[in-house]
Amino acid sequence: MGQRLSGGRSCLDAPGRLLQQQPPPPPPPPVRRKLALLFAMLCIWLYMFLYSCAGSCAAAPGLLLLGSGSRAAHAPPALAAGSVGPPLRQRFPAAPATPLAAGGETAEGAASQEEQSPEAPDSPSSISTFFSGSGSKQLPQAIIIGVKKGGTRALLEFLRVHPDVRAVGAEPHFFDRSYDKGLAWYRDLMPRTLDGQITMEKTPSYFVTREAPARISAMSKATKLIVVVRDPVTRAVSDYTQTLSKRPDIPTFESLTFRNRSAGLIDTSWSAIQIGLYAKHLEHWLRHFPLRQMLFVSGERLIRDPAGELGRVQDFLGLKRIISDKHFYFNQTKGFPCLKKAEGSGRPHCLGKTKGRPHPEIEREVLRRLRDFYRPFNRKFYQMTGQDFGWD
Repeated sequence: MGQRLSGGRSCLDAPGRLLQQQPPPPPPPPVRRKLALLFAMLCIWLYMFLYSCAGSCAAAPGLLLLGSGSRAAHAPPALAAGSVGPPLRQRFPAAPATPLAAGGETAEGAASQEEQSPEAPDSPSSISTFFSGSGSKQLPQAIIIGVKKGGTRALLEFLRVHPDVRAVGAEPHFFDRSYDKGLAWYRDLMPRTLDGQITMEKTPSYFVTREAPARISAMSKATKLIVVVRDPVTRAVSDYTQTLSKRPDIPTFESLTFRNRSAGLIDTSWSAIQIGLYAKHLEHWLRHFPLRQMLFVSGERLIRDPAGELGRVQDFLGLKRIISDKHFYFNQTKGFPCLKKAEGSGRPHCLGKTKGRPHPEIEREVLRRLRDFYRPFNRKFYQMTGQDFGWD
């Protein structure tokens, strides 16, 4: 009996002994482990990429309006600033409003000559559709208001590298051409932004538009204004060069410059000359905005030292200094700096072929007379802004 029990225990113990004798399962092949690790890293990278694009890619729905016009055609009439939906995010101190002065009518014709850069509009993507509900559209807290042929396109493209700046690519021309469409229409053009991001736009003709200061002040007295200025003589020649590329049959620069050449009278009704009277235009803006809410960027320094000028702009906007020398390289062919990596791209980016055109030869005597003409206006502008731009 004892033997049978012992034998029974022996038989019951056998399976356990057999299990202990089985070898451990072989590890997964190295290829499978590598593929699993690669897949996990890809998922993490994709998540980080989509998260970082949430603010920038969400702008596409608003920008599509610029090309289609489908929603713009049904835009509501002009509305008061307080009746267009969610309140404007205020980041800057307010300034008192004062009545708008008359004058400056001749400068408004310059708006019709504004060049729309072909690279301006953002192109939509499948990712932008995924993030179409991210963020919200806000009226701009900062606007590049001028000047034409001063370097505004370069400044905007450089600023868009900053992750906290969201800007419309094309020029809205709201405060000079489309004001009757209302602030709701204007806001719908803006890209979507997340908390902490700044909404911006640039339209250089605002600086010389008589109604623009009062209209922007009515939208928000706290709007930050950026003016890119350039030697007015060089700016006038550049302006003429742009027009000449579109209309080769126009009169010579020399004939357009003078109302009476023998008497040396400069024709200030010509927009190419009139825009360069910076002090005159600034007077209109200072009736509605304090000087502390305006930043004057040197177009010359923007070429020589883009990182330095961008540092001033980032400080002015209350942004962390992210854009630096490492973002730029100098293009010898075009003669101005380009981005090593543009917004949303890993490739170098220079402005289009419409930028950096060679200027025609202008008679030295005409250029000398123009410099004499602008000198008192330049000096007054230096006094008003507290900056010597070195144009004399």
